[in-house]
Amino acid sequence: MGLFYSKDATSDPSPFCDEWRRVNWNSDKTTDLRIFRSHRPPANCQHVRILLHGQLGAGKSSFINSVYTALQGRLCSLAPVGNNFQGSVTKQYKTYRIEKDGNSFYPFVINDMTGMPNGSKRNQITHLKDIKLTIKGRMKEGYTFHPDVSLQKGDPYYNDRPTADDKVHVLVTVFDANTVSLLPSDNVFTIHQIREYALDLEIPHMFILTKIDEACPELKDLKNVYKSTKLKEMIENVSREFGIPQSSIFPVKNYHNEVGTNDDVDILILKALNRIIETGYDYLNKCQLQA
Repeated sequence: MGLFYSKDATSDPSPFCDEWRRVNWNSDKTTDLRIFRSHRPPANCQHVRILLHGQLGAGKSSFINSVYTALQGRLCSLAPVGNNFQGSVTKQYKTYRIEKDGNSFYPFVINDMTGMPNGSKRNQITHLKDIKLTIKGRMKEGYTFHPDVSLQKGDPYYNDRPTADDKVHVLVTVFDANTVSLLPSDNVFTIHQIREYALDLEIPHMFILTKIDEACPELKDLKNVYKSTKLKEMIENVSREFGIPQSSIFPVKNYHNEVGTNDDVDILILKALNRIIETGYDYLNKCQLQA
């Protein structure tokens, strides 16, 4: 039995329902790219810092590569990607910047970290401590994660004086849509603890559901993503479990085995990323007003 209640598949014979989010598939990619090119860094920071965390094999690194692909217009493999059988490929705290043109970068950075461990309570506690330190800007680039020991003061990778640029401005939890309903209870507990910590700091928290094409095989055409009955129910259940608005949960398909780009894939990626960045701007503007 999974974490979230799910209706029997036979209770609703139709895999599709009325569209529950509106997307203009014919023009939105051009519009989104234009918006991204017009983004400027906030006055009180050089960039919006986005931290990805989530399940092992959920697609965090693939999401980074998909963002890069959507913005560059070509397939990119910036972040190393593994599979569900070899554990976390991401061993170090890594920052990814995406070049806008030959002389500048987009005004956001994405940080990747090791996936949530399955198993001992000690590993879960260590992971939780590391995320909290990361959110507060205490972790330096290149730190190697250790399953049994969190980053400590005095470590060369411990940042004693984090600046506003070092701190996380948007926290993003990444789920595999195939297995989100089967999350181990210790992972669920960790996510609740991370969310509570982010809320205490008033840091925005958003969710991404990856691999929607695998979880919903009826989505032969991605333009039907916001008509999927199964996906709608999945988002409702995640929202209910973690207390996050449905408008802050974004379904995406990462690039995986494609040999070329796809506008529909790009639109879903760019929609999610744009909302994340706008939320980061709102947070930084609020911080500036409170300073």
